[in-house]
Amino acid sequence: MPSKSRFFANSPEFLDRKYSPYVTPDVTLSELYAAVPRHLFRKSTTWGVYYAMRDATLVFLMYQLGCRLDTWLEWLSESLHVSPALGNVIRWVSWSAYWPLQGLSFAGLWTLAHEAGHGTLSDFSWVNHMIGFFAHTFLFVPYFAFRATHSTHHKKAASIEGDENYVPRTRSQFNLPPADAAGIRDYHAAFEDSPLYCLIEILVMQLAGLPAYLIINVRGSHKYPLGTNHFSPFSPLFKPRDRFTVLVSDVGLALMAFLCYTFITRNGLTAFIRLYFVPYLWVNCWILTVTYVQHTDPTVPHYRKGEWTFLRGALSTVDRPALGWMGRFFLKNLGHDHVTHHLFSSVPFYNQPQVTKLIKPVLKQHYNYDSTNLMWALYRSFTECRFIEDEGDIVFFKDSAGNSTRLLCTEISMDT
Repeated sequence: MPSKSRFFANSPEFLDRKYSPYVTPDVTLSELYAAVPRHLFRKSTTWGVYYAMRDATLVFLMYQLGCRLDTWLEWLSESLHVSPALGNVIRWVSWSAYWPLQGLSFAGLWTLAHEAGHGTLSDFSWVNHMIGFFAHTFLFVPYFAFRATHSTHHKKAASIEGDENYVPRTRSQFNLPPADAAGIRDYHAAFEDSPLYCLIEILVMQLAGLPAYLIINVRGSHKYPLGTNHFSPFSPLFKPRDRFTVLVSDVGLALMAFLCYTFITRNGLTAFIRLYFVPYLWVNCWILTVTYVQHTDPTVPHYRKGEWTFLRGALSTVDRPALGWMGRFFLKNLGHDHVTHHLFSSVPFYNQPQVTKLIKPVLKQHYNYDSTNLMWALYRSFTECRFIEDEGDIVFFKDSAGNSTRLLCTEISMDT
């Protein structure tokens, strides 16, 4: 078990990047493609269906466990002659363990639908769409709508003008004075920096971040008007060709809402909250935690159109051993091999670890990895990645005191 100091420590990989001046990648896409054998791009419908059945079975088995958990705990308490007070403690501990585990099982379905949206579960598009539609709809995610904006995210990752997710806010959007005129009071007025306040903000983001993005485009692109959402077929997020499938997603969500209502009328609101709603909140927590720190890191740049390229955007993400073997099993390598996923989004997730091993020697220092504890990395990114400057084609996040963790090579040369 890691010590407290280790838990709150930055990894050697992070510190190496922090103290190394940033130089734009000199590798080419053709070099990277040459390093990856063609068979690793091959999709298997058999494996895709297997993973869909595996994840659905895990969710069902965990659901059955939840349905029986109170009965089993009551029997156990009676058998061991446990006092009512201790029995309640055991009950709450058991449910507190159940909810994040079922949330991980739900997150397995979420990442399965994410892979289906990339078309990596099968060579047959209808297989991908069927699996993705049912898996995402079960979690109140509009499959076709999310697939459309997520595709744009991959095409324009780390582009300040073009990206769809985790787009940084600028100095002017916080109404901050120019850097040469801003004082510490200006930054304190814009950012509440107390640990307790930050933890509350993180908690709100973890519980409601994904629904907020889908409903009102929180942490999405700033180019869209207020009220932009993933549910209107006429939303500016979508092209005219997307409108019918967005409507199909809405119909699916309406049917899922009806199923939830039917469940509540038959089993009660308490059962719904225990068996679905709380695990659903944990899905948001797991997915938001992993994806946020992949794209929001003080040592990784964002680009404006003068310097952005697909390759630079794809490399502006960070691989992390998120949740260890559970992250690989449930989250389909979402945290471990995200650089590979952005470079080669058509590679099935079960081949991504092999691809990562092959491209690391090609990327060298341009491969971003961070073994920092996931929760500390989340807090670090949240507190150190506050805003970016309005000027500059390659920019890094600044913290709540206006300081940047990393500098460009050219900025260091100018200072010296």
